[in-house]
Amino acid sequence: MTGTRHVLGLSGGRDSAALAIFMRQRHPEIDVEYFFTDTGKELPEVYSYLTRLEGYLGKSISRLNPDRDFDYWLKSYKSYLPSPQSRWCTRQLKLRPFELWVRQFIEAGETVISYVAIRSDEEYREGYQSNKDRLLVRLPFKDSGIDKAGVIEILEGSGLGLPDYYDWRTRSGCTFCFFQQKIEWVRLRERHPEAFEEAKRYEKNAIEHGSPFTWSQGESLSELEKPERQEQIREEHQRRLERARSRLQANPLRPDASIDLDDVYGGAAKACLTCHK
Repeated sequence: MTGTRHVLGLSGGRDSAALAIFMRQRHPEIDVEYFFTDTGKELPEVYSYLTRLEGYLGKSISRLNPDRDFDYWLKSYKSYLPSPQSRWCTRQLKLRPFELWVRQFIEAGETVISYVAIRSDEEYREGYQSNKDRLLVRLPFKDSGIDKAGVIEILEGSGLGLPDYYDWRTRSGCTFCFFQQKIEWVRLRERHPEAFEEAKRYEKNAIEHGSPFTWSQGESLSELEKPERQEQIREEHQRRLERARSRLQANPLRPDASIDLDDVYGGAAKACLTCHK
């Protein structure tokens, strides 16, 4: 077999969903295959959003379930939690399943074009770097000058809107993403206490096995969930939020700009591209 296959990875987040809609609206002649690599530790809001997106696209989203789950890889890494210094969860649970999936097409003689949702206002981010001649990466948002405001406009215009979890977090849909801000951990405990408790168990086990990392930098989740500590986190978040609002109000070019946690904490550049988009 020879030919070209077009694929687009969805994280359950804002940007990749908007790109899927964009491709359907602007390039209906391209038969895009949509996929989602499921870590098994996603928020329930992610699955419901993907179902809604399937309804809009009129086609199914392939689920690429890793052949080995989070617990397998955690044991392989000696119970050390994934961290910004060792992003093994992204490597093993997101990139590896994708690479295995596209390998079959490349070995069959096809060229695979992968569409990645990097926006025009994300100059500091790089897409998935392929070392295969027949795996090509395309960045439609950068090519078309679509920024964050444009992404939100696409989602609102389609009627799909933002994923529900954007009400309280902007990191990936994975329950215990280590790139979460502390206020997001507090909110996870409020919204999904069972997921917070699971994260605590993983953290306790990691510490017992000598891991130098906790989910949240500088403190364990047991420390973070103390009432007085939660109150400190909420107060600090409110101060940061007010400062972010004042900065946006001072910019006449963005009078109606929305504020999310990336605006408040400036951490978007650090996040894992595959999960966060």
